[in-house]
Amino acid sequence: MPKSYIVDTTFNNMRIDRWLRNKLGKIPQSLIEKSLRAGKIKINKKKIKSSYKIKTNDKVEIFNFKFEEKIYQKKINYIPSDEVIKANENLIIDDNEDFIVLNKSSGISVQGGTKSKKNLVDIFAKSEIFRETKPFSVHRLDKDTSGVFIIAKNRETAQLLTSLFRLRKVHKTYLAICHGEIEKNYGEWNDDLLRYDKKKRIFEKAKTIFKIIDKNSNSSLVEMRPITGRKHQLRKQLFNIGHSIYGDQKYRSSNSTRGINKNLMLHSYQIKFMIKNKKYTYKALLPDYFKNLLKTKRLNFLD
Repeated sequence: MPKSYIVDTTFNNMRIDRWLRNKLGKIPQSLIEKSLRAGKIKINKKKIKSSYKIKTNDKVEIFNFKFEEKIYQKKINYIPSDEVIKANENLIIDDNEDFIVLNKSSGISVQGGTKSKKNLVDIFAKSEIFRETKPFSVHRLDKDTSGVFIIAKNRETAQLLTSLFRLRKVHKTYLAICHGEIEKNYGEWNDDLLRYDKKKRIFEKAKTIFKIIDKNSNSSLVEMRPITGRKHQLRKQLFNIGHSIYGDQKYRSSNSTRGINKNLMLHSYQIKFMIKNKKYTYKALLPDYFKNLLKTKRLNFLD
């Protein structure tokens, strides 16, 4: 006898492949497609495709009990590779059919480069999550910066998210622990930041909205919302006002890292965007080394 389910209003208009994962666990797409073609999964006694959108009161029938056992086994054994887990603490914030959201650890690049032997995109390409597709990088995060990072699961979503970032419709919030007491409690930084293209000097407009969360004569905890997305923008702007980030080996005064944790104290804390009138908000927990320095510097942060 088949196992039967009646679709409730919560899942109305959801794709059948997504519903199966929601109901039964992390099933490989190939297994779903194969079962649908073989008629082992039917809706209202009819064969359907994976793109079919279920409706309230649809009757879903799953034939062959061994198939279900295999699904549950997949759910129990579903973990990313050891390399992924080692590279990222508190790894996955969200995993849906279009993208995954990670809490990236400091010290790992997001994609390949001349100096990057290991990176998140290549690591996840070998993981169970991307068994039926491939990862698409849609934005950047410095190697030594921790926090929220998104990887798309298909080209369509990648193009959409990339466009949202380019149009500045993705709102990012960063936290940083800086040297010294920043005088103003809130405001904007507007700079012409210098970068080099080979030997050519290029100046780029950079804008960031900032707010001081806590400070003392020794250190400041600052919240920043970059409006533009220049390379090393936040690190450069804080350095320019004389308050470099703890652990920044590139933009710092000569003695600014003496006796301090080697980790860069810059964390991508929150990201917000909207797709098809649906709002998405993700937060990444602070790394332990970040929380430890807050305590050492007697700075308070209430999540």
